Amino acid sequence: MTTVLVADDDADVRDVVVFKLEQSGYDVLVAEDGATALAMARDAMPDIAVLDVMMPRMTGLDVCRELRAAEATAAIPVILLTARAQESDVEGGFDWGADDYLTKPFSPRELVSRVRAVLARSRR
Repeated sequence: MTTVLVADDDADVRDVVVFKLEQSGYDVLVAEDGATALAMARDAMPDIAVLDVMMPRMTGLDVCRELRAAEATAAIPVILLTARAQESDVEGGFDWGADDYLTKPFSPRELVSRVRAVLARSRR
C-alpha cells in the first residue's frame, strides 16, 4: 500500500487531509511539526510527503530541502500545502525542490488528485 506522510501544525487541516487520504486508500503517517516529519520520513521512507510550509521547529521548505539533500530520501516526492499564495512563494517552493504546490484553502479532492498525479510521475 502507498504511504503518505502528512505534516501540518493545524489540527483541523491535518484531520481533513488524513481523513481524505485514508478514505482514498492510502496509509498515512502524521506529524505535527517539521522536525518530526523529517525524522519520520527518514525512518519510514514514505512514497510521498504532503508538507505545510509554516510549521514550528522546522518549516516544510526546510524539510523539503533536507529530504532533497540526502541520497536516501532525495526521491521522495513532496507536495507543499500552504496559505502562502503569492507567485514568489510558489516559485520559491519549487526552487526548494517541491514537486507540487497547493494553496489553502484547498479542495481535499484536488489534494488527492495531486497526490495521485505526483506519484504517477515519480514512478515513471
